[in-house]
Amino acid sequence: MSTRASDIADRLAANAEAVCRHYLSNGRREGRYWLVGDLRNTPGRSLYVRLIASSDGRGAAGKWTDSATGEHGDLLDIIAGVGSHPSLRDTLAEARRFLRLPPPDIVDDRERAHRTAPVPRGTPGAARRLFAAARPMLRSVAQAYLRRRGIADLRGCDALRFHPRCHYRPGSGDAPDTRTAWPAMIAAVTDLSGGVTGAHRTWLDPATWQKAPVASPRRAMGQLLGNAVRFGPAQEIMAAGEGIETVLSLRQVLPDMPMMAGLSAAHLAAIRFPPTLRRLYVARDADPAGDTALVTLVERARAANIEIVPLSPVLDDFNSDLSLLGASSLVDTVASQLDAADRKRWCAPLG
Repeated sequence: MSTRASDIADRLAANAEAVCRHYLSNGRREGRYWLVGDLRNTPGRSLYVRLIASSDGRGAAGKWTDSATGEHGDLLDIIAGVGSHPSLRDTLAEARRFLRLPPPDIVDDRERAHRTAPVPRGTPGAARRLFAAARPMLRSVAQAYLRRRGIADLRGCDALRFHPRCHYRPGSGDAPDTRTAWPAMIAAVTDLSGGVTGAHRTWLDPATWQKAPVASPRRAMGQLLGNAVRFGPAQEIMAAGEGIETVLSLRQVLPDMPMMAGLSAAHLAAIRFPPTLRRLYVARDADPAGDTALVTLVERARAANIEIVPLSPVLDDFNSDLSLLGASSLVDTVASQLDAADRKRWCAPLG
């Protein structure tokens, strides 16, 4: 019986859903995929595992991609990530246990060299080059896209730029003739010192001023964990949210309050706190992932002596509130949840 790493990976792929249910228990199945937050089994939707091979051969069962980080791999990587295994030997031993395979008499050292770490699709250097190649958003498709979503005030949004032809790599969910270049809104992901560590891309359709008709119109690259898309310099009072549009919607009401976008619930929960921060308003999304992120932030902030104040939307998120209910309704929703002194200091009057 062969028990090389590649053979074990194939056996795991043949039982992909069982593997995901066991090791990624905080996720769930949607169609042909298992969705979860990340390799550490965090609730969310950034990481997706293909459960059934595609009929055209472009996607194999057991392969996964983390859309937030750009990493990808197979089910052995999942087992290694969840178990925090120090070596491949430990991962293979756990996989054999799960598959109920007998332990090998000898583990060939060549087996250890056969495997490599998940391959990153984008690096901080690539993210910096992409952001440098982009241009200001004024009179661009990106500005029109945001206006369609009710976001008109872009003061202090230096973290956002526009790229007229940003490369898009079609995935398993795209049609064979999908275009490989679209206009895109580019957001710089930075660390606490302001260094660019990653980039977020939102591909756009110039004909409709909406997201491009592709399977993954939003992707991030580079080092994201703990970092964020930042609007304004850090102060003692700030706000944070998951998505860029959520944070930009909140800025229509609180244009001068510094804010951070974590890009996903899992990354929002792990965002690093600036040393000046004393109160953080969290613009949560109204879903289980948003609830989990808020709980994690409260626990982390308590240890850092930082007050967390949740801001809840009327609908599913603050951009829905802005675009569907209107700016006046959003002002009322947000203002009623602010500390009285912060309401007076930060809320901008309409008109």
